[in-house]
Amino acid sequence: MVVETIERSCEGSKRRHVNGGDIAVPCSGEECSNGDINVAPGVSAKRARVSREMTFEDIYGADALLNDDDDEDDDCDWEPVQAPMEFVKWCCVNCTMSNPGDMVHCCICGEHKESGILRHGYLASPFFKDTGLIEVEEKYGGSSSATSSTAVGFDERMLLHSEFEVKAQPHPERPDRLRAIAASLATAGVFPGRCLPINAREITKQELQMVHTSEHVDAVDTTSQLLYSYFTSDTYANEYSARAARLAAGLCADLATDIFTGRVKNGFALVRPPGHHAGVRHAMGFCLHNNAAVAALVAQAAGAKKVLIVDWDVHHGNGTQEIFEQNKSVLYISLHRHEGGNFYPGTGAADEVGSNGGEGYCVNVPWSCGGVGDKDYIFAFQHVVLPIASAFSPDFVIISAGFDAARGDPLGCCDVTPAGYSRMTQMLGDLCGGKMLVILEGGYNLRSISASATAVIKVLLGENPENELPIATTPSVAGLQTVLDVLNIQLEFWPSLAISYSKLLSELEARLIENKSE
Repeated sequence: MVVETIERSCEGSKRRHVNGGDIAVPCSGEECSNGDINVAPGVSAKRARVSREMTFEDIYGADALLNDDDDEDDDCDWEPVQAPMEFVKWCCVNCTMSNPGDMVHCCICGEHKESGILRHGYLASPFFKDTGLIEVEEKYGGSSSATSSTAVGFDERMLLHSEFEVKAQPHPERPDRLRAIAASLATAGVFPGRCLPINAREITKQELQMVHTSEHVDAVDTTSQLLYSYFTSDTYANEYSARAARLAAGLCADLATDIFTGRVKNGFALVRPPGHHAGVRHAMGFCLHNNAAVAALVAQAAGAKKVLIVDWDVHHGNGTQEIFEQNKSVLYISLHRHEGGNFYPGTGAADEVGSNGGEGYCVNVPWSCGGVGDKDYIFAFQHVVLPIASAFSPDFVIISAGFDAARGDPLGCCDVTPAGYSRMTQMLGDLCGGKMLVILEGGYNLRSISASATAVIKVLLGENPENELPIATTPSVAGLQTVLDVLNIQLEFWPSLAISYSKLLSELEARLIENKSE
């Protein structure tokens, strides 16, 4: 692999030299000072972001796991593991981590190097070569796709969006994410079978311009003329990425319309590339177009007056917040790792509440550490998400469903289980008559995302799976403190939170006294 990165010498553009050939990449900035750098014709100079902002690579930490002594200044695109190739023999299909050739099971997640997760999803054994399933779930006969009230949006052309360069470690946002979820749904008899498929279409430029600038839309479209390109060091595109992004947004738009108008009760958008980091003018964080924002505005065009977006991806949806932070008709609630701004993308503090008349319609629940699990999430739902959402009284609900807070995710490093995700989905299901669209965002452990997505879709289908999680949960002290911080700030905009705030403040004081005595 021969790749030359010239970001430092020219802030305004990128260009790759592959096998002696030049590939121009969309640029940002006014003009390159380097005279021999050519920018792709018709690409706005403000579009492809190449500033050295914090990326997912910065928080991945895999280099520390393998004691790799990388140069801290190396601005490579996505190579969190720089171990010599002769020692890295295979990468885990489940979590992408590199393993020595003499190992049969991944040293990080334990997945067998030849497991059947891409054929059977999470139902395949993680311990053995692809020889069968752990279990075969009962295929319920209560509904078929012909009578189902739950729609699933999926198109195989979205699998063509992939990183062009073959690197030492696969990019975490890879086509196998959709393959594993689709395999799980098929093996469980959920889709195809019990869910209604919808026809995919590419969203129009006019629809995208409800959310993004025309320059942004054009910049994404320009990537179809290039073999490969990068908007940021970890946000890639190939010649098929623009179409995949249009298909993803188109599926979300049509699902939103079908759900709000009553053609179906609810739906799940099994789409990629993800969207919640994409802002008005920029692509970043693996995201090209903001699918949730498109769906929200399309739902409003269909008649929804108030839309709730709940974002439980482990990373803050900075793009969605930017798009709606001045909009009182869209309530955005995000639960994410923040850690004082040190976790990607660094935004989403509790005091980011909206602006210019939209104050109170942006609610951030910023976890102060990793390892957050079911109890803290459900506690936050009970005391922050549901009270504010109920007071808002939405006509339509969108979940930006990243599953990278799931147990085992290599980027999120949290501990939410499929039971936790299904419980949160159930809790939101009582709002606005169950008119709900779930849109896939992040999630990079195939076993975790496929099990979690299947659990969520079963809730949409009306199943009430046995859930061992108690209705009343006891949060961690850190989780309780985060919820109190959020309530203290949001009290100004949602006075009904006052009683809960006083009660929880007393609970925190008692917990701290108890911990001190112990």
